[in-house]
Amino acid sequence: MTNSVYPWQEPAWLQLQLLRPRMPHAILFHGAAGTGKSDFIECFAQALLCENGRADGHACGSCVSCGWFSQGNHPDYRRVRPEALEDEPPEGEEGADADTGKKAKSTKAPSKEIKIEQIRNLADFMNISTHRQGLRVVVLYPAEALNTPASNALLKTLEEPPPGTVFLLASNSLDRLLPTILSRCRKFALPMPDHAAATAWLHAQGLADADSWLSEQGGAPLAALAQSETGSREDMEALLQLLAHPSIDAALKTADKLSKTPLSSLVSWQQRWLYDVFSYKLSGSIRYFPRYQKELAALAGKVHTSNLMRAIKNANERRAIADHPLSPKLFVEDMLLDYTACCT
Repeated sequence: MTNSVYPWQEPAWLQLQLLRPRMPHAILFHGAAGTGKSDFIECFAQALLCENGRADGHACGSCVSCGWFSQGNHPDYRRVRPEALEDEPPEGEEGADADTGKKAKSTKAPSKEIKIEQIRNLADFMNISTHRQGLRVVVLYPAEALNTPASNALLKTLEEPPPGTVFLLASNSLDRLLPTILSRCRKFALPMPDHAAATAWLHAQGLADADSWLSEQGGAPLAALAQSETGSREDMEALLQLLAHPSIDAALKTADKLSKTPLSSLVSWQQRWLYDVFSYKLSGSIRYFPRYQKELAALAGKVHTSNLMRAIKNANERRAIADHPLSPKLFVEDMLLDYTACCT
């Protein structure tokens, strides 16, 4: 694990060091998804645990504590995140085959929530002495993944924080957190990188056409890099072609082609397209798909505002159920036929 932050985070890192003399018991880092918040807070966690910190606030990378941290087994550090973000399946997600005795992976999809058991499991960790007479650090992200029981359990801990323990939380959406949790954390904003810095970083990672990828992800460089590695550009182009030239025939054919594409991605792409149509209609500006300016301009000129607002509302409602559809193909068909009805 690296002990440095992304170039666009350096000013925030320097500002963060001002908090260290009187460290809050909980800091909530917030900002847009795909900008490196989780890496930032883990870098800060290592720095807090480091026994020989550098003058710039970064961890030394060579002390015993840094060695433990880089190996992922620091006894005074805990990371809490959904099962779906873990590299290895959680305990209990594998079982032994009755005939062969071999372990078989569970077919149950990893949870995208942070559960109450994960918060309760911190109790023993927080009630024993630290191993190096320093701080105890808990990193939790994304905070909006906390389900209701887990949120309430965390709140109790934040109300009576254990001595010598620092909670570092990261969130993409403050409005999805309990107001009581917000009130018990010191909020720290991590800004979106400027376009030039983000593009330069993507070029350094070897990403061709970095400008387009960055625009499509709303300026979030890590999201742009991750999207470029999924191999889903062809699916996105198929959807955008339909959105640019909607018709019932094309909607049915495109739905058949995209029925195996992650539905959350399809809805997200459609939401960004609709944002661009609405933005162009109001101000002549495009955020996500500037390479489709001609098509967006034509659509913005002919679609009625009430129909466009209805399409946006329907897309937002679909995003809430995209992870649990009854039938993926019917979901995509309904999404594209509804869009066609609104925009033709």
